[in-house]
Amino acid sequence: MYALIVFLPLIAAIIAGLITLVGAMKTANAPAAHDDHHHGVSTSDRLSQLITVAGVVTAAALSVAAFIDVALNGNPVTLDLFTWISSGDFTANWSLRFDTLTCVMLIVVTGVSSMVHIYSIGYMSHDPDKPRFMAYLSLFTFAMLMLITADNLIQLFFGWEGVGLASYLLIGFWYSKPSASSAAIKAFLVNRVGDFGFALGIFAVYVLFGTVQFDTIFANAEEVSGATLVFLGHDFSALNIATFLLFVGAMGKSAQLGLHTWLPDAMEGPTPVSALIHAATMVTAGVFMVARLSPIFEYAETTLAIVTVVGATTAFFAATIGCVQNDIKRVIAYSTCSQLGYMFFACGVSAYSAGVFHLMTHGFFKALLFLSAGSVIHAMSDEQDMRKMGGIWKMVPLTFGVMLIGTLAITGVPGLAGYYSKDMIIESAFAAHTGVGTYAFWMGIIAAFMTSFYSWRLIFMTFFGAPRADERTMAHVHESPAVMTVPLLILAVGAVFAGWFAVNWFGGNYEEMLSFWNGAIFVSENHQALENSHHVPEWVKMAPFVAMMLGLALAVLMYRLVPSLPRTLANTFNGVYRFLLNKWYFDELYNAIFVKPAFALGRGFWKAGDGALIDGVGPDGVAAACRNIARRFSALQSGFVYHYAFAMLIGIATLVSYTIWKMG
Repeated sequence: MYALIVFLPLIAAIIAGLITLVGAMKTANAPAAHDDHHHGVSTSDRLSQLITVAGVVTAAALSVAAFIDVALNGNPVTLDLFTWISSGDFTANWSLRFDTLTCVMLIVVTGVSSMVHIYSIGYMSHDPDKPRFMAYLSLFTFAMLMLITADNLIQLFFGWEGVGLASYLLIGFWYSKPSASSAAIKAFLVNRVGDFGFALGIFAVYVLFGTVQFDTIFANAEEVSGATLVFLGHDFSALNIATFLLFVGAMGKSAQLGLHTWLPDAMEGPTPVSALIHAATMVTAGVFMVARLSPIFEYAETTLAIVTVVGATTAFFAATIGCVQNDIKRVIAYSTCSQLGYMFFACGVSAYSAGVFHLMTHGFFKALLFLSAGSVIHAMSDEQDMRKMGGIWKMVPLTFGVMLIGTLAITGVPGLAGYYSKDMIIESAFAAHTGVGTYAFWMGIIAAFMTSFYSWRLIFMTFFGAPRADERTMAHVHESPAVMTVPLLILAVGAVFAGWFAVNWFGGNYEEMLSFWNGAIFVSENHQALENSHHVPEWVKMAPFVAMMLGLALAVLMYRLVPSLPRTLANTFNGVYRFLLNKWYFDELYNAIFVKPAFALGRGFWKAGDGALIDGVGPDGVAAACRNIARRFSALQSGFVYHYAFAMLIGIATLVSYTIWKMG
């Protein structure tokens, strides 16, 4: 059962890939031939959709069974498949680790991925490359499952890079669009920066512990915590350096401040891709990794402080940008970036359980928001600009209803999923009673206010007011088919009930939480933020709700009561507005610091190094010299007799002169 959970999506991806290959060969050999089509969908399309959906849905059903057995009944399982690497004293097995943390992630990954697979049948119905798309989705799911079931750092890195590869393929799925290809390359390159740090972190851990196996590393973490590393004449905590390098990897994969620039551009991929990347798989990998390695992070105080500050700053930074974006998918993308900040600063104050709780609830309501946005785009004839929407809520009532549920969940309305997890994180940050914890608390409150504002702004601009689209678009507005709306309804159930259902397991009841996790997450006795969060002052508990209500009130004022106010504010504070609209100018800054110098260096090597030096002196230089000499010799072969007679005379005169000189 356990092996099937991981490998069913891979098998489905391989079969769908073979279907793609066979289809491509048929097209190449017989361009005029066509499969039997039924309403524009070929047999191979249907077969690839059926196989991939069946694989992932079966994996999801088995994940529920695994969750009950492992997490609820307390029976963790490690499945040894084979020895992967054996070199001298170094051994790395290929093992599947199923503990509570893995099983929570399994529910999120396979559950959301199943909904995305089913939704894609409807959303991609007009795309000619459906088997290839379904194969990529299943490959992405397999890579994430490999990551979360890893039993050692090498295997974790395999899944980590697999997710990066699959994201590149999916973001650039419409590769004929230059913007999609550029976005895929950007995501790949930015993640390489983080992954380089991650790889160095793995090397550092191996040097410190002499192994990459999690169990051995965790057992010796306290013993190694005092080890130091000499660098530039100073002693540094070796564990701090190793964990910081690992966190750099998490910053890239989970789009934290500085390595976040790839995330909004990833919207160039199809909407189901956005939901899969932003809700359940790639971006949550960093949070999972920090939680998985909690036994070593707990002994790295400096790294935890950095994680807290980076997470809190990201939550604030991304929320400010989300407030002014006009593309419906980009608003939700920056929302993801902001929510990931919450998860990281939860881990930074050692409330790992709260961070994973928010990861789980966020998976449901963020997938719901993205897929609902896809339903809106589908209804609006592929329009994504919210300024060209409005007045459609009665035409797409189901889409409007589920997107409203997603908005209520993400803003933290009491009773819905986001309320439980977000409040737990904010209260834990306050309860840490540290400088960085207090900073994270206030950043979290401000971000909660902005989250409410931009989420309701999206609802009001998209569904309410006078229609701003042209008459032709409005005439075609329609509700999405059942294959798209049923997954939305299932995700909406998760967005409503997931928090209430699971709150005690993740920290609502501290004793029940300890029993639930069964050692899958380690928290030092010195770090009791989550336990202390139950005893924070009443105003701390009320602060997120008040911030949410203020954000709603401001959105109602600006986009319902006084619609002219946003334009007035944008004109009055044009500098601030342009700064936020241009995403704090990070892209322009990186373009100036890294991209242009890299292009200039590359052009220099090409023109001066390769062209002038290597080719100019080497092959091209030799060839030019040979041509020049040949041209001069060929000039002597004129064809005139008197030229040859003159040459002979010169030769005889030279020979006679030489002979007389030698005799004299």
